[in-house]
Amino acid sequence: MATIKDIAQLAGVSLATVSRVINQTGNVSPALRDQV
Repeated sequence: MATIKDIAQLAGVSLATVSRVINQTGNVSPALRDQV
């Protein structure tokens, strides 16, 4: 199973960005959301 850290590294984003996408909070652009 992939961890948030694994996803962040693969997508080239921070752990916080992955967390925002998963929890649907904060401002994350649609393009970045698709990347994650």
